[in-house]
Amino acid sequence: MDYKEYQESLEKKHSAEITRLSKLSARESAINSRLYEKYDVKRGLRDLNGNGVVCGLTEISEINAFKVDKDGNKTPCKGELFYRGVNIYDLVEGLGRRGRFGFEETAYLLLFGTLPTMDELASFNEMLCDYRPLPPNFVRDIIMKNPSADMMNMLARCVLSLYSYDRRPDRTTPGNTLRQCVQLIARFPLLAVYSQNAYNYYHTDSSLFIHKPDSSLSAAENLLYMLREDKKFTPLEARVLDTCLVLHAEHGGGNNSTFTTHVVTSSGTDTYSSVAASLGSLKGPKHGGANVKVVEMFDYLHGALKDYSDGSIRDCLNAMLNKEAFDKSGLIYGMGHAVYSLSDPRCDILKVCAENLAAEKGLSEEFELHSRVAEIAGELIAEKRRIYKGVSPNVDFYSGLIYSMLGLDRKLFTPLFAVARIAGWSAHRIEELVGGGKIIRPAYKAVCEHRKYVPIEDRK
Repeated sequence: MDYKEYQESLEKKHSAEITRLSKLSARESAINSRLYEKYDVKRGLRDLNGNGVVCGLTEISEINAFKVDKDGNKTPCKGELFYRGVNIYDLVEGLGRRGRFGFEETAYLLLFGTLPTMDELASFNEMLCDYRPLPPNFVRDIIMKNPSADMMNMLARCVLSLYSYDRRPDRTTPGNTLRQCVQLIARFPLLAVYSQNAYNYYHTDSSLFIHKPDSSLSAAENLLYMLREDKKFTPLEARVLDTCLVLHAEHGGGNNSTFTTHVVTSSGTDTYSSVAASLGSLKGPKHGGANVKVVEMFDYLHGALKDYSDGSIRDCLNAMLNKEAFDKSGLIYGMGHAVYSLSDPRCDILKVCAENLAAEKGLSEEFELHSRVAEIAGELIAEKRRIYKGVSPNVDFYSGLIYSMLGLDRKLFTPLFAVARIAGWSAHRIEELVGGGKIIRPAYKAVCEHRKYVPIEDRK
């Protein structure tokens, strides 16, 4: 009997008891929702209006969705995102105007708080290039052996394994931490691509190829270079992917995975444990996997739409909102955001990228469908639900379309998010180590009644 068969036999043996105990656990774990109001507990660290509870300070990035007048009144506005005080529109436009790939420059800005000079950027790129190669036999011993069906699981496993190859893994000085973070920023594209290649080889009967990165290429170019068997890509493909990496590199200290970075870092643990924890957070479908749901939703729409008229689109979306269609969750994926109101600036930028890439790929009709769905969905949600701050498409709405047009496997969508967000996590880890000082320990209100201990022979 092999291990998997043994595991299956154990599941059968204990199935009934596990079912009974799980029901007991679920019943005893349920908290009456009215108690949250009674004790004024901000469930999910958000108030009744969805505003996040302020529990930290950061200089790394800023999100604005409202304008506040002199009397304190809040008015929804077009979304704004700043990296170290630099507006994301200005950053993306500036990079595009100069024709440079921007992820490396963005990582420098997030880590060091200032835009690099040409010499500083060249030095930083050289450092990334030097730190990019993986340890000897790492691909064979860690990635190729028993590859996981989930690429985020593989990323976390690889990151934790890199701890063993570090001569000073537990030292949390700023210099050592920065060195570790730069190494991870450089290596994440390799870890993601090689994990995907290994999975394809073992589980989809695809040919195995492992391309070493090209030192003359940017992170975005290397991703496409290593992913494709023929190593070929167009300049537009690389620039669009680079823009995706720039836009996903950071998003305030309050998103779930970055908050995880702060919480775990505050305990004084090592960089690899902190990053692995953040990867676990990002793996959750409520955080990092939303663009996959958008792509799956459009797969459904292609089969369900009678035609691509507004009326047909409206009928399908209505059915989804009424929990009658698609996954019957009542959601239109890619619409709305926890913070933004009238617009998500990342989505506005990616919409232009998606339109340009669709034109190059001969997929303009697909882009037009996305645009119509976004417009009609916004109208329907506003009609059917009480939206206090407006609803608009978010960054996931077009990123999934872009990744699909680039021919990327859906299993890579969330890992690509991590390839970018490691830059932001790194900046926040350093900020917490330097300026935090206290371990993050929020309070929970106990609402269980006290009871006496009962000897085992008297229990029923």
